[in-house]
Amino acid sequence: MDELRQNIITRDWVIIAKGRTDRPDEFVPTKKERAMLPAYVARCPFCAGNEAETIEETFAIRDEQGWKVRVVPNKFPALLPQRERTRKVSGVFRSMPAVGIQEVIIEHPRHDMTLALMPVAHVANVIRAYRQRYEAIRQDERIEAIILFKNYGEAAGTSLHHPHSQLVATPIVPNQFRIRIEESIRYFDDTGECVFCRTMGEELASHERVIEENKHFVAFIPYAALSPFSVWIFPKRHASSFDEITEPEIESLAPVLKGVLARLHVALDNPDYNYSIRSIPTGERRTDYFHWYFTIIPRISKTAGFELGSGMFINPTVPEENAALLRSVDLSQL
Repeated sequence: MDELRQNIITRDWVIIAKGRTDRPDEFVPTKKERAMLPAYVARCPFCAGNEAETIEETFAIRDEQGWKVRVVPNKFPALLPQRERTRKVSGVFRSMPAVGIQEVIIEHPRHDMTLALMPVAHVANVIRAYRQRYEAIRQDERIEAIILFKNYGEAAGTSLHHPHSQLVATPIVPNQFRIRIEESIRYFDDTGECVFCRTMGEELASHERVIEENKHFVAFIPYAALSPFSVWIFPKRHASSFDEITEPEIESLAPVLKGVLARLHVALDNPDYNYSIRSIPTGERRTDYFHWYFTIIPRISKTAGFELGSGMFINPTVPEENAALLRSVDLSQL
């Protein structure tokens, strides 16, 4: 089944080129088995016991046994919070000081853990740390966008094996944010509906691409996924800003996020991946047209000349078959 599909949310077209593989699991590349990591590494600045190696923490979740999740400033930031947001314009040339905030969310005291294998309660603590930092940083009037993301594995751009996520707060709204917002506004003006809510409703109705679902969240592979096994996680309640997430929703998001990552871990042999939280810029909070969500992208395919030259992507797998494969994973083996 070779065809072009359009993602109604991003307006991207993708070529679904099924002829390149016979089965979705055959596309998974053969790679060397990851080395077994120890629980503690003396040189790792994020391991429990090495706290002095990091800059003073900005937030932590603790119990009687010690810290569970820590947040620290990035030791090598590209953006610095001490600067002011002032624009400089000279003809067509525009610039401003590199002002912003960069933090690292250390997800677990142990070096050898991964979100796919953590207890659900611990994944919930990671999400609580995300929310707390998002709420705190959005108060800075110089900040216009907050990006929460995770790079897992070398192909995803990670430099440290210890489980961690990152936050980058910028003094401008990235263009990719604006494009998605403009498209969602256009759809709302044309139909009176949130395009995200409409998409989620149709995905729930067909259930062909749904992977995980509970009271508050649904995870599915988009109809026009740009790459193999890409997954979106949507809150069922319409909300534009990530920090609107409630405590019951955090407790519902944790098993869905862990479930998706665990299924990818088993089905794709612990793949490298990136995930990010897409949220409204900080200058806005509640809108009728935008809906925050998680996006997870396994790094099992490469961007090549056609994609770079056209802006279109070729997905050599079929989203419905990918979803079926992930649903079939037996998580009891973890």
